[in-house]
Amino acid sequence: MKDFNDKVAVVTGAGSGIGRSLAVELAARGARLALSDVDDEGLRETVRRCTQRGARVRGYRLDVTDRAAVLDHAGQVGADFGGADLVVNNAGVTLLASVADMAWEDLEWVMNVDFWGVVHGTRAFLPMLTAARGHLVNVSSMLGLAGAPMQSGYNAAKFAVRGFTEALAQELRADRVPVGVSCVHPGRIRTNIMRNARNDGLRDYRTVREQFDRTVTVTPEYAARVILRGVTRNRQRILIGADAYRLDVLTRLFGPAYPRITAGRGR
Repeated sequence: MKDFNDKVAVVTGAGSGIGRSLAVELAARGARLALSDVDDEGLRETVRRCTQRGARVRGYRLDVTDRAAVLDHAGQVGADFGGADLVVNNAGVTLLASVADMAWEDLEWVMNVDFWGVVHGTRAFLPMLTAARGHLVNVSSMLGLAGAPMQSGYNAAKFAVRGFTEALAQELRADRVPVGVSCVHPGRIRTNIMRNARNDGLRDYRTVREQFDRTVTVTPEYAARVILRGVTRNRQRILIGADAYRLDVLTRLFGPAYPRITAGRGR
């Protein structure tokens, strides 16, 4: 996929952050947009911004954890747009909690959104992407490259996204299916993910959020441009931000010994 003009792009989690920025950037590049989120107000604002750029756009309220709803959504997008050329499974949440103290319900929540949401979107839209010779983008994280304390639930989901996506890419290549596949590993991006995070209620996570807001400088607009550049170059792995590149190098250099270096940094 060398350009996005008149392509049908499907983006989940489009109500804010990277999802919104991807939608706006794709609108500027002439794409037709099927955007979804559980946040009605945020989604309406994204649709408004894309419409201002002259894009054909439709917003859909969608809970990516609901398999039947995602399958129905794919059918509706097919009916509304005639297919899909680019699918970005972007919806995501995070959980700040130790393994010992996290609630079962919170672990299930982060796995359902971050992992199962990607699986649902991938399987629902893969037939359309195959027909269109399109491109699939699944958003993992730099914490899909290495574990981090107090992030075990998020790690589990994002490692799972990485493994699922890399396995799919190999299957499609072996079967000569003409669909590009990219797994995205953003570092820390200035979005609302930390403000909306759940936690175990046992530590001062307000300080963590405030530090995040003070120190994170990579914008979602920049992340969107990096992702789309990676798609046009058919990159299987897309890293965003210096911290993602540092963590990638760290795990390559030290292998299974890297936790000796990173242990304790999340507390």
